[in-house]
Amino acid sequence: MTDAVLSLRGVGKDYGKRTAVGTIDLEVRRGEIFGLLGPNGAGKTTTISIACGVIAPTRGTVEIGGIALATAPRQAKQKLGLVPQDLAIYEELSATQNLRYFGALYGLRGAVLAERIAWALGAVGLAERAAEPVKQYSGGMKRRCNLAAGLLHRPELVILDEPTVGVDPQSRNHIFDTIRALRRDHGMTVVYVSHYMEEVEALCDRVAIVDRGAIVALGTIEELVAAHAGKGFELELAGDAAAARAAATAHGAVSGDGAVLRLVPTGALAPAIAAIEATGARITSLTSRGTNLEAAFLALTGHALRDGGP
Repeated sequence: MTDAVLSLRGVGKDYGKRTAVGTIDLEVRRGEIFGLLGPNGAGKTTTISIACGVIAPTRGTVEIGGIALATAPRQAKQKLGLVPQDLAIYEELSATQNLRYFGALYGLRGAVLAERIAWALGAVGLAERAAEPVKQYSGGMKRRCNLAAGLLHRPELVILDEPTVGVDPQSRNHIFDTIRALRRDHGMTVVYVSHYMEEVEALCDRVAIVDRGAIVALGTIEELVAAHAGKGFELELAGDAAAARAAATAHGAVSGDGAVLRLVPTGALAPAIAAIEATGARITSLTSRGTNLEAAFLALTGHALRDGGP
């Protein structure tokens, strides 16, 4: 039996007759950085909201650090740090004032609170700007302050929902370094939800791909690529690219925009080329693409990560 910090067993959510999440079974192991991927509308946000106790599941159970969320919510949530996609900080306050407020909500007081604030601000690289109002921060600095607020109580599990949206490259690299340090130096477990495939490839030990309210694949990046990533191709088109893209969908997973079409064919490449050329479009170049997580994702879901979904 694995040492799971987060366990979802038979978890699902219905809204009337609409099923947002079917049935999800998932264990996140202690000390790992776990990636959660899925197109928009796949059920990622609902799943994370259930895992954090923000919404109640229609079915199934959640445990955080071995504690049942339904029967002991306060104790379970003390083991959890949530860093939401929407900034949850007060821009009129300084970083220190923000963290003092959130630390009090965690029950931290006095010297312990002061030590945790100094540690969290140092961890995210904001110690020298701690006294400034957050409204004076760049977008990346605000993201890092948001992260610090979720770390104050040193939780066993940190859930990061799109933590690098709108940040500059320097802040993104600092967030990456912070995440690695949380695991390396403090033994924290991280669930990383992102729309950026390269971030998941760079950070995560294992990945779950969610589509249509279910986990469609789970494993290490190497396992997912080996099992699901067919050989991909990138085509540059002249003519009606939209018609060519529509025709190609009958022959594999398609992404790309403008004159670029990316294709992971379900069979031989020749029928896809014939379908494209039948629309009147002309292929001006064709490049073989190495197998990677994006190819596996396309093969499993049939559309690109940033698409709105079928």
